[in-house]
Amino acid sequence: MYKYSLNDVEWGEFKVGGKDGIFKVSNSKPYHKANLTVSSNGIPYVTRTSMNNGLEDLIVDENYEKNPKNTISLGAENADFFFQGIDYVSGNKMYSISNNKITREVGLFLVQVFRQSIKGCGFGYGKGLTGTRFKNRYVMLPVDENNNPNWHFMEEYIKERESKQRNDLKEYYKSRLLDLVICPEELTDVEWGEFFLGNIFTIDTKPSRGLNHLNRDEKNGVSYVGATNRNNGVLDFVKEDLKRQYKGNCIAFIRNGEGSMGYSIYKKESFIATQDISVGYNEKLNEYSAKFITTIADRVRGKYTFGYKRNQTRLKKEILTLPIDENGDPNWSYMENFIKNIEQKQIKNVLKYLDEYIYNV
Repeated sequence: MYKYSLNDVEWGEFKVGGKDGIFKVSNSKPYHKANLTVSSNGIPYVTRTSMNNGLEDLIVDENYEKNPKNTISLGAENADFFFQGIDYVSGNKMYSISNNKITREVGLFLVQVFRQSIKGCGFGYGKGLTGTRFKNRYVMLPVDENNNPNWHFMEEYIKERESKQRNDLKEYYKSRLLDLVICPEELTDVEWGEFFLGNIFTIDTKPSRGLNHLNRDEKNGVSYVGATNRNNGVLDFVKEDLKRQYKGNCIAFIRNGEGSMGYSIYKKESFIATQDISVGYNEKLNEYSAKFITTIADRVRGKYTFGYKRNQTRLKKEILTLPIDENGDPNWSYMENFIKNIEQKQIKNVLKYLDEYIYNV
C-alpha cells in the first residue's frame, strides 16, 4: 500500500512561466550536429527527438553554452518533455524549464504533468508548441497547506514508486536465477563443426500480407514481424490469422530489408511475418540455444546487398560454425548452458546494482 496517493492530496492551478509563473522557460542556444564532435565519453546532445530522453548523441565538451542540470527540456514541434539530470547541449528549437525546487524525482513528476497538460490540445497544436506558448499555459500541481506547489509530495511520490519497482525487479531476477540452473560440466572445452543452415532447420514460409491489409490489435493480437533488427523484429500487433501465422520457438531469418538483411531473431511466441522473413524450426531448439545460434548466424549479414539478396536457396546454404558433441552433431546442451551462464552473470550484476542503489537512496 502506498503512503502517497494522487487522490489524497489537494491540487491547484499554476501558470507555467512569465511574470506570475512558477518556472523559468528559456530558449536553449542551438547547435547543429554537423558542427559537433561525437564522443562516447562526451556530454549529452539533446534534440527534438521523442525517444531516449531526448538524447541524440554524446559530444566532446568544447565550452559550449550548456543548459543547466536538474531542468526539463522541451522540444518544439514534437512537444515532448524530459528531465535532464546533468548539463547538456541542445539542438534547434529547444527550451529549458527550470525552478530551484526541481530535483530528479520532482523533475520526473513534472514531466508527466506537463505531458498531460497538452494532451488534449490536438496534433496541430502539439506540433506547434513553443516555449512562449507553453509558459503562458496553466498546469495542475499538488498543493501544500499554504496553497503552494507541494514539492515534498512530488519527490516522495516518485521515490516511493521507484522503490516498489526496484523491489519487484529484485524479486523477479531472484526468481529468474532459479530458472537458470546450469550444468558446469557442459561448459568445458568443446570442438566445433560446420553445418549448412538448411540441414539444421526445417525452413517454412507462409503467405503474407502487408500491415495495411491486416487488422491491428495491440491488446490481444499476435506480433507482426518484419525486416527490422529492433524490438525483436516486431513492427506491430495484429489479429490472429491461422493461415499466415507461425508457431513460436523458432528463428526468423530476415532475407530482405534496408539495414536488417541477414539478421536473425528468436521468436518464442506465435507471430505473423512479412514476405521478407523465412522461419526455421528444430525440435531441439529453445530460447537459450536460439540466442547462441542467432549470434552466429548474424555474422553473415555483411555478405548480402540489394544486388545479392538472401533468397531461400542461399539461406539454406549458409554455413553455421557450431559446437559439436561426440557424434559430430550440434551440441545443443553446450549452447544452452553457455547462454544461461552469461545470463546468470548479468543478473547477479543487476542484483548487486539494485542492492547498492537502494542502500544509497
